[in-house]
Amino acid sequence: MFLRLKPEIASNQPVTNTPQFYFPDVPVIPLPEGHRFPSGKYALLRAEIDRDQILGAATLQASPTATRDHLLRAHDSPYVDAMLAGTVAPDIQRRIGLPWSETLVARSRSTVGGAIASGRAALQHGISGQLAGGTHHAHRSFGSGFCVFNDLATATLTLLDDGLAERVAILDTDVHQGDGNSAILGSDPRVFVCSIQGEKNFPFRRVPSTLDFDLPDGTGDDAYLATLATALDAVTAFRPDLVFFLSGADTLKEDRLGRLDLTHTGMMQRDLTVFAHFKAHGIPVAIAIGGGYAEPIHHSVTAYANTFRAAAHIHNLTSTRTYTSI
Repeated sequence: MFLRLKPEIASNQPVTNTPQFYFPDVPVIPLPEGHRFPSGKYALLRAEIDRDQILGAATLQASPTATRDHLLRAHDSPYVDAMLAGTVAPDIQRRIGLPWSETLVARSRSTVGGAIASGRAALQHGISGQLAGGTHHAHRSFGSGFCVFNDLATATLTLLDDGLAERVAILDTDVHQGDGNSAILGSDPRVFVCSIQGEKNFPFRRVPSTLDFDLPDGTGDDAYLATLATALDAVTAFRPDLVFFLSGADTLKEDRLGRLDLTHTGMMQRDLTVFAHFKAHGIPVAIAIGGGYAEPIHHSVTAYANTFRAAAHIHNLTSTRTYTSI
């Protein structure tokens, strides 16, 4: 077991011998025909994880549902209550970009619950994650950019306020800046938010992170990985008890919203580098998968799956199966 925790923190955690990963056990979000959000990608990822036995010795279990009290760690009560009741203002619903439904709310609460659970599990075993998450555009009083509730902000504040960690970092490699993470967590000295993003991409009104790296269109593998090395050193210098790694598949050259032009090989090197770096420094990592909008969508699913292949490889969870590229 990993157990980098202080004894008084470790004693608050249920101890198991098997690394745990999570998935939202919720139906696909009902969307109008032709909607640009590829909600079916999560089921495809789950199928690939199961088919290829990517997580090996780890267990994959349904994410718990975040409670209202959990959501209030990061969000204002009028927004939470309106979203739960289906009375959220039309302008906020448009800003989210997904029509309200009970399934959307259940899915969003499961994503937050999965982030909290994977953070706790990572503190035990050194590695965890969920086959979802990275809803980093949700702010305290509104959702945005396909994000209803902010999973990593809620999980970060929950772990900190419950005494399970004293310092938490978010390494956000989604191509879009995590404005919600920065807006909610930016003033908290216990948190370090590092974002590597496209400089000309959404959101166009940025909220500064602790450290932002803005990359030009067409950056490619080599320049990206050089930036990543600098980012990893900065995050490590903060000495976090836990890193939430928002992996993001939308840096791929096939992604219709990305434009950074990374290859599958470059993406795999990103993931291997992140997991190896933090393992070498004794820092646990919890994964959230972030954006992925490739056409065809199997490019995004492959990139997501490769993130978990990389985690399993570095943490000795799985078989000798090689990484997959297209």
